[in-house]
Amino acid sequence: MSRQTKFIPVREHLLKVQPCKHGGLVRKTSQQYGIPESQLLDASASLNPYGTPFDHPYTGLDMDSILRTALNRMEQYPDNRYTEFRNAAASFIGKGMTAENIIPGNGSSEIIRLVAETVIEKGDIVLIPSPTFSEYEQQCSIFGAEIRYIKQEMLPDVPTDILQGARLLFVCNPNNPTGKLFTREELLGLIDKCRENEVILFVDEAFIELADPSQTIVDLVESNDHLFIQRSLTKAFAIPGIRMGFGVASVKMATLLNNARLSWNLGCVAEEVSTVLMNMEGGCYSRYLLESREMIAREREFLMQRLERRGFKPLESTVNYIYVDISDLSMDSTELTERMAAHGVLIRDCSSFQDLGGHHIRIAVRTREENQRIVDCIRQVIQEWGKEQAILYLERNLAKARDKGSLGSNRECNYYPCHYEGQDCTFCFCPFYPCQDERTDGKWITGSSGNDVWSCLECRIVHEPDVVEKMLAVLTAEGCTEEALKKAWEKVMEPQLCSSQ
Repeated sequence: MSRQTKFIPVREHLLKVQPCKHGGLVRKTSQQYGIPESQLLDASASLNPYGTPFDHPYTGLDMDSILRTALNRMEQYPDNRYTEFRNAAASFIGKGMTAENIIPGNGSSEIIRLVAETVIEKGDIVLIPSPTFSEYEQQCSIFGAEIRYIKQEMLPDVPTDILQGARLLFVCNPNNPTGKLFTREELLGLIDKCRENEVILFVDEAFIELADPSQTIVDLVESNDHLFIQRSLTKAFAIPGIRMGFGVASVKMATLLNNARLSWNLGCVAEEVSTVLMNMEGGCYSRYLLESREMIAREREFLMQRLERRGFKPLESTVNYIYVDISDLSMDSTELTERMAAHGVLIRDCSSFQDLGGHHIRIAVRTREENQRIVDCIRQVIQEWGKEQAILYLERNLAKARDKGSLGSNRECNYYPCHYEGQDCTFCFCPFYPCQDERTDGKWITGSSGNDVWSCLECRIVHEPDVVEKMLAVLTAEGCTEEALKKAWEKVMEPQLCSSQ
């Protein structure tokens, strides 16, 4: 540690704290790739694909009117009691909750910070199931917590010996990024076990309105000072730019947290908008949210099927995003994410989640048209990447062939023989793909996206030893250029195709 760093006047453990990585980087992506924001499709932030309530006339909500009402109070400090907001939140979740159980928050991060600030002493043990939302570690680390990761598979039956001595346990339900939802019955044992071991159980229900709100456990807070529930409004109502959310706790705990939270933490716009939205008839079961959940289930199934056809392994999800295993793809999650961003489609690279490596992505469920665009973009990126790899492979094999001649059969390849026994594998990736010449026995087939793609599975020509020798004679002399490939086709492939007719 340098002398300059050592004497920065902050708590020493803060020097190791790093900012969290999140999705939704629309402006940054626009600037990086020169793509107008309006042309970007953001499937990295998991927002309600049904749109905002203001997009649906049947709600009777008018944003301009709400903003006018809010801005009439612009020259006043907010009423720090937030009585109307807290009443609306209690009504929204139901389950016998009252305003006294509600803690207003400027989005999820502030609520996590508030709980961490009020309950954690330096050195306290905080348990975080992995993989999960990275803000838990970030906010608790600021207050000097000792973070201990446990596997998601341990939930909900976390062993008592792990709970003993811990101060706080986070459970994201549904979990971000995996989309797994525990039923309330599955969590009952964990709730009791945490209370018995004096561990505060922080259950993050930020996405539950888009999954199944009947599985909430908010009704259990009143009799349990060791249970805290977080709810976020920005995901359900698709308005992330207006930061709004709330916590739910026993009256005793909520009073303490309200005393400790920052004064005026909701501005007039966030307070007015969120109050109006939560007061929609039906609360969590309003027509808007019922139709949202129906759409999400329908489009999630569509998107999962298309991803499976691409050879990906999407995990079964209950909510508006899909956690996808891409370990069978030769490129990693960072490269896939960056390449898709360059084409205007944002997905979430999960390598920044705890210990996941580069084999997982998270894709938000969007509208049918947008979901098709996501799948098409994946197909395009993989095809482009494949062509690039084919050129690199060709250049590498040509370099070997200049010294040793043709490479012959590669019996160690997992796919050998992919065409026929004894094939010459010098041109494993055909340099002419897709030639679209049916004289090669290549043909058009229906691909995973439903579109026609060129298949050269039945083509033998570039694997015939005599053809390989002729191809090498041209390409080793000319180099691996478009002009050289054109000459190789004319001098080698065309005569071969004509003679076979």
